[in-house]
Amino acid sequence: MTFIRSVLCALLLAASPLVLAQGAVTASDNYLRLEQVLDSAQQHFPKIMAALADRRAAEGDVTAALGAFDLVFDAEGFDRVDGFYDGQAIKGGAKQPLRPLGATVFSEYKLSNGEFPIYEDINYTNTGGTLAAGVLFSLLRDRDIDQRRFNEVDTRLALENADLDVLMVRIGVQQRAMVAYWQWVVAGARLRVYENLLRIALQREEGLKEQVARGARATIFLTENEQNILRRRSLVTSTRRTFEAAANKLAFYYRDDSSRLQIPTATQLPPTDLIAEYAEVDGGRSLEVLPEALSRRPEMLMLNNAIARADNTVALRENDLQARLDLRFEVNTPIGEIAEGGPSRDATDTVIGFSFEVPLERRVARGKLARSRAKRDALYYKQLQQQDQIEVEIRNIFTALDYADQLAALAKQEVELADLMTSAEQQRFKEGASDFFLVNVREETAANARVQYLVATLDTLIAQANFDAATLNLDALGLVDATP
Repeated sequence: MTFIRSVLCALLLAASPLVLAQGAVTASDNYLRLEQVLDSAQQHFPKIMAALADRRAAEGDVTAALGAFDLVFDAEGFDRVDGFYDGQAIKGGAKQPLRPLGATVFSEYKLSNGEFPIYEDINYTNTGGTLAAGVLFSLLRDRDIDQRRFNEVDTRLALENADLDVLMVRIGVQQRAMVAYWQWVVAGARLRVYENLLRIALQREEGLKEQVARGARATIFLTENEQNILRRRSLVTSTRRTFEAAANKLAFYYRDDSSRLQIPTATQLPPTDLIAEYAEVDGGRSLEVLPEALSRRPEMLMLNNAIARADNTVALRENDLQARLDLRFEVNTPIGEIAEGGPSRDATDTVIGFSFEVPLERRVARGKLARSRAKRDALYYKQLQQQDQIEVEIRNIFTALDYADQLAALAKQEVELADLMTSAEQQRFKEGASDFFLVNVREETAANARVQYLVATLDTLIAQANFDAATLNLDALGLVDATP
């Protein structure tokens, strides 16, 4: 595919006697461009809007998971209004979960007044109260992972998956929008061909009437031309139906700012040579992009995330099998003068404590761990299968693109030859050296050749769109800012 070939094809389409000069379907200078359709689709297509809404939901899950590490304040107090003892107490504290070692730092302030029974002796403080601070560490279970840290990692990975899902939806929408656009454009070009064919027959009818009136032609020529007109009208009617259906399909992706469908009209059709121009530009497409495409495809990245989430689950289940050994370090400092609690409350206490717990039977934890490992292994095999499927898909699309281009080149040659034969036969007919039947056959053969060329070119454009989507050619898809 070269620049010269593109120019020759454009000149052919412009110079052919079957190109519509005046007719019902004409190209406008202000035609609907592919870029307009792609821009409209990515901004207003409902499925993309739904995917973005799902992403916001995943973002909310991340925020909720981070809430497990929020600073928490609590307070409580009581006042005896009747009875032998008149003790009053109030305390308040804050705690902050940390990620390393499953630690939690905490502080507490308490203040009391009056006397308490011996079983509430812990409430006594100095006149200024008591300030305590400490930290709790997990040395075995919950040291490296716990439910809070699991949720944080899992929701972040889920958010990444939501981003990838948005990208995958956008790529699919843009690819289908491109296909719908070119189907509409080619349907319009086919309609031009058949309308022009009908116009030729209608123009010939006027000349035949004059020739029959002069006795230069037999009346049967008029009858035969009327048959041609009816046949060509049928072709125009059938092709117009296809064109309008293509316009309705394109409207599914071409939307206004309120996401309402915009049905393109025939006046918005681009010039016919635009089809050849886009089909002739291969953009350097080759299978050399295959390794990069495999590493960037959203499906592969989503599976990578799924495996990471499975690894996270396995780590949590392995944590459940651990014995619990927690270490607590706490410092209590009195404030103010000695109060009812006596001098025993007027000293700084440093406390180190621990707690230990081990489950003797761990069948539930072992069962969950085995299930998590099995699910992770299944994801590895699924990843291998997905990679092979994508590679086969890209290779098949590239093959389809290569052969579609070859068939389009052959179809273009048929158009050239058919146009030459048509021009020659029309000239012979004017000179009286050919018959009416043969002229019609040449004209319709040329028209059919042009339609076959348009169909072959459409196959090339569809294969290009499929290849761009499969290899994440985001520039071609109008998704410059959507990087995976």
